[in-house]
Amino acid sequence: MAKKSHIARQERRKKLVEKYAQKREELKKAGDFVGLSKLPRDSSATRLHNRCSMTGRSRAYYRKFGVSRLVLRELALQGKIPGLVKSSW
Repeated sequence: MAKKSHIARQERRKKLVEKYAQKREELKKAGDFVGLSKLPRDSSATRLHNRCSMTGRSRAYYRKFGVSRLVLRELALQGKIPGLVKSSW
């Protein structure tokens, strides 16, 4: 489980990105890079990082499922992900 502060920081960044998305787009089209630099840093979409929806883990994240490898394995073993089966040979 990730630290609560990391998860909260990520959520705060998501809100800022949504809030300033329109304004950032307008400033980029106008070429006003001075105005763009005055916006909050965390309002940039590149500062977002994918996190597991269940544990908050940032590494080993599977985009297709929205979870980390550890959670993916548990869900697969429980049969909660359709079509996903643990391989054996």
